[in-house]
Amino acid sequence: MKKIAYIEIDTHAEIAQAFIDVMKGAEDFKVDYYFSKKIKDQINEADADVFLSDSSMILDQLKNRKYDLVIIGTVHRFFNTFLAITKKYNTTVIAHNLNFTKASRFELIKNVFKGDIIYRMKLWWKEGLLYATKVYQNSKSLVVLDEALISERHQFLPLFYTRSFEKSQSENPVIVIPGGVSQKRRDYNHIFKTIQNLKTDKKYEFVFLGKATGHELKQLENLSSNLQSNITITYFSKRVSATDFEDWMQTSDVIWCPIQQETEFFSIKEIYGKTKMTGNLGDSIAYGKLAVFPANYPSKLSFILPEKQNIFEQLDELQNIHFDFQTSYSKKEVQKRLEELLYKLI
Repeated sequence: MKKIAYIEIDTHAEIAQAFIDVMKGAEDFKVDYYFSKKIKDQINEADADVFLSDSSMILDQLKNRKYDLVIIGTVHRFFNTFLAITKKYNTTVIAHNLNFTKASRFELIKNVFKGDIIYRMKLWWKEGLLYATKVYQNSKSLVVLDEALISERHQFLPLFYTRSFEKSQSENPVIVIPGGVSQKRRDYNHIFKTIQNLKTDKKYEFVFLGKATGHELKQLENLSSNLQSNITITYFSKRVSATDFEDWMQTSDVIWCPIQQETEFFSIKEIYGKTKMTGNLGDSIAYGKLAVFPANYPSKLSFILPEKQNIFEQLDELQNIHFDFQTSYSKKEVQKRLEELLYKLI
């Protein structure tokens, strides 16, 4: 039996959860999970071997156990600690922002002064920011969560599988827009304008499935009071619970993902579908839902559909289209592909 350590002491609890879920029942691998308290509090860890950890503890924790592979879920801080791990262990790093992984020392120093200066200075002086690129270079392998991002250096880590559940019934079409309601990474202005201009006798329900604050929250409040009676919207001013998220995703007929083509990480430009994965891709697979993405989003996946000029005609058509997620994305199939990759990495 091969022993693996999975470390997430930074950000991506949802990816750690996906790894736990897909590895359940894998007979040839024993996985120990090292989570910070922030991550551990977000994880359903039933039947998983989870250890509380942080950047000051993780090296000592690994030292006492022999692992065939160490997987680091996120390297967006604690660079000095992670560099030490890559020097001592067979390490695989999940890369989330590909341009960031190649940033020069000069670019990193320059960008310290472009954002939250106090936080970025802490990364520089205390957490080894200038080692960031070296962590990625020094790791034995890099993996990505979107097949479109694979390259000679980046292998595909299959984690997302389609869960089995009965779709909740709703009398009217339910269109879910998953993700935090912020103009920063999604074009919510396009969504608001499109719904506001909708003229139809049909009933629609639009669910903004993420926390809305500030200007976007005010826009939603204004929009909800100026709609036809047959159009309803649901939105949240507080963090959406995992239960609510799951219930709405199961109820949805289709998900609408107005992803901005360009975003930034550490003031470095990233492009969705080319250098960065969107979480909406995992949402679509996990819940077996067709997804409408912007027309300029690069994807060859059959369940990702480019938005047409008349989005509402398109949404009506999608209710009669079926994609067999269970054939390509059953847990059995995804777990098999993941195990094959893990053997290669070891």
